[in-house]
Amino acid sequence: MPRKLGRAKDVRTAMLRAMVTYLLENGKIETTVTRAKEVRPLVEKMITVGKKNTLAARRQAMSFITKEDVVKKLFDDIAPKYAERNGGYVRIIRIGPRRGDAAEMAIIELV
Repeated sequence: MPRKLGRAKDVRTAMLRAMVTYLLENGKIETTVTRAKEVRPLVEKMITVGKKNTLAARRQAMSFITKEDVVKKLFDDIAPKYAERNGGYVRIIRIGPRRGDAAEMAIIELV
């Protein structure tokens, strides 16, 4: 069962889509550990879809990723880099508590 992250389903989905897009665009994100654990399987799935490199796969990626240029980057740059690798494209590194509310923070990045 997926984590709720204190949000309604539609808001949670929008947040996760935005985080996946940002991670693929920039290569790394600083966020809470809980969110990072939710984002990881989605990013892994997008990279796996990108490795297929068909029109159907591109449309599937477009339906989830919010920016067209990020989809282009996924298919042209990111996915070919992981062609020989079977999963494990994303790393989560814990970086300690956040100052304001002591939430456990992490950096999630592409390997």
